[in-house]
Amino acid sequence: MRILLLEDDPVLGDIVTDFLAARYEVDHAFDAEAALSRIDGSRYDLYLFDINVPGRSGIELLRALRGEFDTTPAIFITAYEDTAHLTAGFDAGAHDYIKKPFALEELAARIENSKRLFKIDPESTIVIGEKCVYDLQRHSVIREGKMVTLAPKEAAMLEYFLAHPGRTLSSEELMTNLWDFDHLPSDATLRSHIRRLREVIGSERITTVRGVGYRYE
Repeated sequence: MRILLLEDDPVLGDIVTDFLAARYEVDHAFDAEAALSRIDGSRYDLYLFDINVPGRSGIELLRALRGEFDTTPAIFITAYEDTAHLTAGFDAGAHDYIKKPFALEELAARIENSKRLFKIDPESTIVIGEKCVYDLQRHSVIREGKMVTLAPKEAAMLEYFLAHPGRTLSSEELMTNLWDFDHLPSDATLRSHIRRLREVIGSERITTVRGVGYRYE
């Protein structure tokens, strides 16, 4: 599970990061722009945003992300006692909040509850290689921290390869299992999808068996 922590207090940020790092993968940003930079290059399962940070607030950041159709679950950290900020946080798209000061165990409990609520399951990923996994739920490849979302046919093809490692798959088998009979692709289209997958997961993962087909190693 990957968490992005937005917290401008360096002491609290280090304490929370060190605590959570024993259980999850955690990135720490000190302001909204740094958080956005990380989001642009990575996939996260949960956002943990402090409301009161320099520049754009955590609420403003989450509202902007929701406007871009980012549905990543979010928990707000807040020192505010008034209900106005809490209401604004929920309106922006958060599903939970935790008030400062808080016990680290309470934070862990809220994160685990988020995992259950949103079915954030580590078993939904398949390891492809070092620093490279496939997310079955999002149809995305995460390689060295960067996420690439696959087109539907690319995702279906990768899943078929993953289900048949080490076996040579003919072009006919791939076409028959991944396309409707009335919409079979050309050889050029099939090669285009193979080329795209090689770009995303590494060219060495899919080898061409001349005159026969392809094999995922």
